[in-house]
Amino acid sequence: MLPEPCGDTAGPLLPALPDQERKWLLTAVFTSVPVYFEKPIMTDEFKHQIQRRLDRIDDRIALLERNQELVASAYRRAAIRRFRLHPPMWTFEQYPPRPLNLASLPPPPRLVGDAPCIAMVTPSYNHARYLDATIDSILGQDYPNLRYHVQDGASVDGTLDILKGRGNTIIWRSEPDGGQSQAINRGFSGTDGDIMAYLNSDDVLLPGTLAHVANFFLSRPDVDIVYGHRVFIDRDGLEVGRAVLPAHHAQTLRYADYIPQETMFWRRRVWDAIGSIDENLHYALDWDFILRAQEKGFKFVRLPRFLACFRIHDQQKTAATYDVGQREMQALRRRSLGFSPSHTEIRRAIAPYVARQMAYHWAYKLGLLRC
Repeated sequence: MLPEPCGDTAGPLLPALPDQERKWLLTAVFTSVPVYFEKPIMTDEFKHQIQRRLDRIDDRIALLERNQELVASAYRRAAIRRFRLHPPMWTFEQYPPRPLNLASLPPPPRLVGDAPCIAMVTPSYNHARYLDATIDSILGQDYPNLRYHVQDGASVDGTLDILKGRGNTIIWRSEPDGGQSQAINRGFSGTDGDIMAYLNSDDVLLPGTLAHVANFFLSRPDVDIVYGHRVFIDRDGLEVGRAVLPAHHAQTLRYADYIPQETMFWRRRVWDAIGSIDENLHYALDWDFILRAQEKGFKFVRLPRFLACFRIHDQQKTAATYDVGQREMQALRRRSLGFSPSHTEIRRAIAPYVARQMAYHWAYKLGLLRC
């Protein structure tokens, strides 16, 4: 235990310091500097020792500040590298979660003609937490000519209670299946519809999407497949990012799938011509369907509007089956290109599209582009 300074020792020694700092410094000094406690003598040597100790403290503070600057600089460089390697369309969590701002989006449009029949399927398996939001986002479109089917894979998490509670507002079936691909095919089996799409049980449509898609198809009979911009949301439905895409580019699509599946709609003639979803695929099923449609010469158009939200969460299939996905995607590249490109060749091939996407992203963030 250190002795307390006698008399007014603390006053003359450190008159300008607050009591707590004065006590701290005296404690530091008394641990290494011999003094007389009855009547301390302020010798030159004693002053020098205090000054040297203060200088060492200043040096350590300067070093800590410098290290802090280096860490911050390294973090900024890492963030820039991450953003360059993972452009916004593939960077899901771009900012802290915040409420989805629907006011920033265009209002739902009015239908300009007779509403074409839209057939939609939701493949579902143990996604009770998100299924209600998915169903509400489709039924809430108030689209007058909708055929909507939920195909569940015998979920055991309360999904059946949700489906039963919907009454006759939707068509649904729950039975064991071979995975997402088979569930989609079963959902579309026996349904009619001029326009088709599927929405996974954790994603949601944005207001006005069905009317906007129907109006576009009515005005452009030459177009076969459309898709749009996407919003990233977290498990709680809070927005964490947005992806604004440039115009469709067929050659880039042979190297990488940049089309947001939850925003994609196609005419029935596409399905009739190329066939159903490949049930041998469990990850890249949408890219396979897209490539087959492109190889048949069907016309794609990217719509300049946010159409749907892609949900990011721990149990999503995209994250859980990454290794399977890598094998499936490389097999699709080999089929489309005739060879298996290296990572360097893929990056080089998609670089122009990625650069355009970055330009669209920042134009949107700066208010130069409206979507």
